[in-house]
Amino acid sequence: MNDKLLQQAVIDELSWDPSISSEHIGVTARDGVITLSGHIPSYWEKRSALAAAIRVKGVKAVAEEIDIKLLGGSQWADEKIAEHALQSLLSDASVPNDHIKLTVEKGLVTLQGEVEWNYQKMAAEYAVQRLTGVLCVLNDIKIKPPVQAYQVREKIEKALTRVSAYEAQQLSINIEGSKVTLGGRLENSHERDLAEHAAWSVPGVTQVQDKIVLNW
Repeated sequence: MNDKLLQQAVIDELSWDPSISSEHIGVTARDGVITLSGHIPSYWEKRSALAAAIRVKGVKAVAEEIDIKLLGGSQWADEKIAEHALQSLLSDASVPNDHIKLTVEKGLVTLQGEVEWNYQKMAAEYAVQRLTGVLCVLNDIKIKPPVQAYQVREKIEKALTRVSAYEAQQLSINIEGSKVTLGGRLENSHERDLAEHAAWSVPGVTQVQDKIVLNW
């Protein structure tokens, strides 16, 4: 796809997504690299615009030069953003808010603390990134418990034996810190998906790399 066609494809994708105010976003393309410029009313929409651009076929990279201009033109005070962010965390049942602290500086929200699960870390970020006045979110929340290989294998074995005649020796599991690498052989993509999901469900896992080979 040449640059002109790629540029138009990204413009169309941005226009198609109802969550993005695309009328003030500029798009240029050069050798597969897309540059987004202009302004948009929220950090959430900026993230949505980046996601929309990168999923277009032929896009190799996205450079983001979008400014956030709030509706009404006035940036919220950090104190007001902090109050709304704290309330959003407290109202989300997925977030263990007693383990999370936040700071706000010039619209930048920093999340800190420790949680047991990756989904809790992501839920905390999601709770604040949509708020008015937020210009950026730095998620510095740590996942506390160490990953144990036997826990990963046990979770995967239980998941697979429910749907197939699974043999444990077919799968290799390597642990490096909080990263889990899965290898070996499985019968089909459904079993692979089950193995990945089971690995993610173990407390402390922050990354799962799939090197599983399918028999068909």
